[in-house]
Amino acid sequence: MDESDLPPSQWIENDEPPAVELRNPQGKSRVVLTCEHASPQIPRRLGTLGLSEEDRMRHIGWDKGIAVVAQQISDRLNAPLIISGYSRLVIDCNRRPNMPQSIPEISDMTIIPGNLEINDEEQNMRADALFWPYHKAVHDVLEARAASQPIMISMHSFTPVLQGQLRPWDIGLTYRHDMRLAEFLMNELTKEVNINVGNNQPYSVELETDYAIPVHAERRGISNCLIEIRQDHIEESNGSREWASRLTAIIRLLEENPNIGATGTPAKDIFEERLPIGDKR
Repeated sequence: MDESDLPPSQWIENDEPPAVELRNPQGKSRVVLTCEHASPQIPRRLGTLGLSEEDRMRHIGWDKGIAVVAQQISDRLNAPLIISGYSRLVIDCNRRPNMPQSIPEISDMTIIPGNLEINDEEQNMRADALFWPYHKAVHDVLEARAASQPIMISMHSFTPVLQGQLRPWDIGLTYRHDMRLAEFLMNELTKEVNINVGNNQPYSVELETDYAIPVHAERRGISNCLIEIRQDHIEESNGSREWASRLTAIIRLLEENPNIGATGTPAKDIFEERLPIGDKR
């Protein structure tokens, strides 16, 4: 049977990880953490996507180290954390389905054989099995907390070298419309003289390349930031603990700031009919 003929429920077998994991879903913190690129896992039915283990474990397949940091912050703050269960190479949970790089055919000059020339039906099947369950979980957590002025932080990590170019930042704070949270975090992080903080570096939040922050946070008008930590800082347990401790202390300060959590103006240039938030067009 062709993989695209399988119903969504059969893309993940019972002994495989779920599409989405919730950690501390009833946590009392105002902060809601998300982790779109947490795992290098590939559903068994898709094999290896034609890649070696070395390539699957590179930065093209997942954001190395960030799930551990996010889990530690979640536990220390008693904050909800939504974690994706599968590799961004199967379907990227931070790209709108059917857009370029949602299911990449090439990533950082590496061809992904298992993604070449797949049809629309298979793209939709992957989305129904992995992408939409993840974002339904984020949606449900934020909806349940709508009255408490939640704050959304999307946790990511970045490779220190991309296409031969060194990236000097230790951490990047990225945003689009609302920079309240990024500005607060930047002010606190730059108090440590040895930390190089990227302001909308090495990426910025854009509609063409991001899904979670625009759809879940900007459409609601809630404070948000996408945090990127350089991967060589968090590949070992000591580094993970250090960054989790640093960010936890800063986030505790921002939770006490009413201006950070106050609802702003919802973005009007975003629409997602499968997640009923805000105005309908």
